[in-house]
Amino acid sequence: MTPILVTEGLSRSFGGVQAVRGVDFALPEGEIRAIIGPNGAGKTTFVGLICGRFPATAGRILFGSDDITRLPAHRRVRRGIAYTFQITSVFRNLTAYENVALAVERALLDRRAGDRRHSRTGLQRGVADALERTGLAARRTMRAGDLSYGHQRLLELAMGLALKPRLLIVDEPTQGLSDGEIDNFVGLMRSIAAETTVLMIEHNMPVVMALADRITVFDAGRILAEGAPEEIRRNPAVQAAYLGVSGDG
Repeated sequence: MTPILVTEGLSRSFGGVQAVRGVDFALPEGEIRAIIGPNGAGKTTFVGLICGRFPATAGRILFGSDDITRLPAHRRVRRGIAYTFQITSVFRNLTAYENVALAVERALLDRRAGDRRHSRTGLQRGVADALERTGLAARRTMRAGDLSYGHQRLLELAMGLALKPRLLIVDEPTQGLSDGEIDNFVGLMRSIAAETTVLMIEHNMPVVMALADRITVFDAGRILAEGAPEEIRRNPAVQAAYLGVSGDG
């Protein structure tokens, strides 16, 4: 498969701390890729570099055939990259509908939608679809600040989906979700993967094993290992660094 995302020698330092160290990474289009690793391994910094939250200290980022290393974050969104944060980032005083509508309006503007009637129709359909898919349709009129933490996470996912991205990046998406909501999330991500590429940071290993086509393991700012879920489960270096079992386990 042709990579939709490639990083070459990607690095990021914060003062004297090198959070990401010369990472070479390739993500084929249509794949669900999970990134795992211990706290402080550089996972969130790495995806922050891809999204444009942080500038790279060295290396480059290719999205499709384009070098996006120096593009600001909003221009990466226009290219088709959507990112949901580890800490929720919703507009708490707006309703669930209004939060998603803002994302849909951005997508319609970026695609230079036609006349106003077409835009309104597209807006309504886009919002309804994103809320329905994330199970939030019944909460459409609730203020985002009044939603449970888990539902706020799903609302942020709905906002990302509303952008119709080519690449959806999700950071700890199951954090705060109940067991039932996690089951629904797994089904949702499988349906999303039929139409967009997914890059996911996740600590919930059953979710990772159920969803990921391949797993990339970070440790100390570098890629420690990469492979299919069963390969990663059996990798002695991963067991020692992250899974907390010995090579005999």
